[in-house]
Amino acid sequence: MTIERRTVVPAREGRAVRVAAGQRVRVVDLEGGQVGDVFAFVPGAPGAPAEHLSAAHTRATTDRLFPTLGQRFVTDHRRPILTLVSDTSPGWHDMLIPACDPARYAALGVEGFHASCSDNLHRALAGMKLSVPFTPQPVNVFMRIPVEEDGLLRWLPAASRPGDAITFRAETDCVVVVSACPQDLVDINGGEPTPLALDVLA
Repeated sequence: MTIERRTVVPAREGRAVRVAAGQRVRVVDLEGGQVGDVFAFVPGAPGAPAEHLSAAHTRATTDRLFPTLGQRFVTDHRRPILTLVSDTSPGWHDMLIPACDPARYAALGVEGFHASCSDNLHRALAGMKLSVPFTPQPVNVFMRIPVEEDGLLRWLPAASRPGDAITFRAETDCVVVVSACPQDLVDINGGEPTPLALDVLA
């Protein structure tokens, strides 16, 4: 499939695109080792999405902690919004960890401003003249958070390579937001966040 439009998501920032039902949207790790927080919203009343992609509802629907090829992601109304149709990465993607936010960085000892996926989401939505009063839990593509037998989570560097990509099909008209995660205090991005690309495919 050809790229209809490419949006580069700079390191530590977020971007949003509108996707029509049936179209495919692809997240590309341009340099490797970078986590992307993926959010999706169904348009509703002017300025306010009606539904959002819900990792929790998706886990309940699929009986899986982590996504796999062919899996449908559902909204908080339990309706399909995206389907995972292609993945050239090693296959590590997370549906457990919330988006980083100012409170997370304060708890890690940051004083003053630090970019976050939560802020990136709201800024990207504002660029679409949309807003939500909360930050949904994202699907964290390329994020490697295995669960140990004793229930502990491990925070490992992303294993994606330059050019690795994950592709979703939109099951309804939606707005997809991707944040190139700014986390540089926990080693999920190898200590140095890098850019992603967000492709809408023809």
